[in-house]
Amino acid sequence: MFSFGNPNALYLLILIPIILGIFIIARRRRIAGLKKFGNPDVVAGLMPDVSPYKPWIKITLQLLALLMIIIVIARPRAGSKEQTVKVRGIEVMVALDVSNSMLASSTDDVKGVSRLQRSKLLLEKLIDKLGDDKVGLIVFAGNAYTQLPITSDFISAKMFLNTISTDMVSTQGTAIGEAIKLSLNSFTPNEKTQKTIIVITDGEDHQGDAIECAKAAKEKGVYVNVIGIGSGKGAPIPLNANGAFLKDDNGQVVTTYLNEKMAKEIAQAGGGIYLSGNDPTAVSQIDEQLKAIAKADIERIVYSKHDEQFPVFAWLALVFLIIDIFVLDRKISWLKNINFFSKNEK
Repeated sequence: MFSFGNPNALYLLILIPIILGIFIIARRRRIAGLKKFGNPDVVAGLMPDVSPYKPWIKITLQLLALLMIIIVIARPRAGSKEQTVKVRGIEVMVALDVSNSMLASSTDDVKGVSRLQRSKLLLEKLIDKLGDDKVGLIVFAGNAYTQLPITSDFISAKMFLNTISTDMVSTQGTAIGEAIKLSLNSFTPNEKTQKTIIVITDGEDHQGDAIECAKAAKEKGVYVNVIGIGSGKGAPIPLNANGAFLKDDNGQVVTTYLNEKMAKEIAQAGGGIYLSGNDPTAVSQIDEQLKAIAKADIERIVYSKHDEQFPVFAWLALVFLIIDIFVLDRKISWLKNINFFSKNEK
């Protein structure tokens, strides 16, 4: 596969016909100027050392050198192949709560950053630290769905983060247990690879089976870590940007709280750690936890870098320039008396 690292440089190729056009115009003006002094054949006889062909040879060499230089600037590249390499890492499945309660403020300030937005920010920072690990993403509310299968493509993982909203799961609730079950089934079958689950939630488990599911995960060697998002003081759930909040059947504003006790119990049952999403060191702490897990060889598909081909064209440009230096405008002495276009009359 042939490509250019700097394809915009190829626009410089327009210089070649421009320079050639200027050269042709200059040659024609020169001939027209000589005609003013008399018959061109007679005038040519007065300049025996001037070659009518050397200028064309030199301009050809110079334009070829310019062509090679432009190609060098465009950085021609060739050769690209897919390779499977083994790296040391773990697999991380992130289960993100997208229930409506995640729209509430993550702090005591009602107008603070929403729990969902803070979760995204934490995830983005965490993905930047994963290195050779693999990551997958599950979203859940009343049900759980795989948003991103386990992958080492962190760019795609970040792109998926931007699309996450509370509208992704129609069934409301907080099925943490179902999210853990789905996470377990989303890992690769490689038994040698260490696996872990990170649940990001406000801890309002409406199904009550999260602790049992976390214990089951631990028994399979998969640790469950929990990042709690929200405030113990509680916050109302905004319905729109106009300041309206969710109300119950009695017309009272619904307040949602971070169930930190539940979140800690889930982490303890899963053999992991609990962290507060409002803790500025949360990402660093979870990263240390992941690094402490034994690493195993995992396969990753990478693409080898393109081989740079510009040295070949650089050498060609140098050759053309050197030849141009040694090609003089005057005739070669031993060719002066040779006429290539007519026979000598006897």
